[in-house]
Amino acid sequence: MKNFAQKVAVITGAGSGIGRALALELALRGTRLALSDVDSTALDETVGLAGERGAEARGYALDVADREAVLAHAEAVVADFGQVNLVVNNAGVALGATVEEMSFKDFDWLMGINLGGVVNGTKAFLPHLIASGDGHLVNVSSVFGFIGVPTQSAYNAAKFAVRGFTEALREEMLAARHPVGVSCVHPGGIKTNIVRHSRGGDEDKAAAAAGFEKIAMTTPEKAARTILRGVERRAARILIGPDAYVLDAIPRVLGSAYQRPLASLTRLGLKRSGMN
Repeated sequence: MKNFAQKVAVITGAGSGIGRALALELALRGTRLALSDVDSTALDETVGLAGERGAEARGYALDVADREAVLAHAEAVVADFGQVNLVVNNAGVALGATVEEMSFKDFDWLMGINLGGVVNGTKAFLPHLIASGDGHLVNVSSVFGFIGVPTQSAYNAAKFAVRGFTEALREEMLAARHPVGVSCVHPGGIKTNIVRHSRGGDEDKAAAAAGFEKIAMTTPEKAARTILRGVERRAARILIGPDAYVLDAIPRVLGSAYQRPLASLTRLGLKRSGMN
């Protein structure tokens, strides 16, 4: 996809972070926007900001974990816009807890959104992307789709799965010669509210979010521009931020040997916090 003008883009999780930044960047490029989020207030703000930039934008309250709602959403978008050219399955949540501590309820909650939302969005919109004759699908994984991290087992499970699902789909589109590009996005630390809205753990969420923001290396606006540049190039993988390149390289170079240093760092952190 070389030109975004007058194309129709569907973005989930558009109320904040990368989703909002993508919507506003595409608004400047003349894209027609179908935006969704579970947070209607935040979504309305994004729609308004996109409209101020001259875009045709509609907001749809949507829980991406609700399969029937996503299927209905796809039909509503096509009815409203006539076609779909770009889909970005971006909505995501976080959970910090060890496997031992984690509840099944929290695990299912995260998987329903981070993996189920991607599968639901892909299945719902893929026929429309194929029919458009110039389609592109973007699924957002993470650098945690490259390495396992203590207290992030659920997030790792979802993001590794998104990576495998998206890579297999890309191969299927190539094999079938369908006119659909497929990209998997692996952001490093992005300055968003995902930690502030996470579940699990007993730590102060505000303090954890402040700590994350200090080490997050990339703004949502820069992430959005990087993603769209990758779509223009029909890139299979889109890495965002210098930390993403480092974390992609670590398992390639070290193999499973990276796991012991991470375990040691986690043990040291627990001792410093007085938890062990």
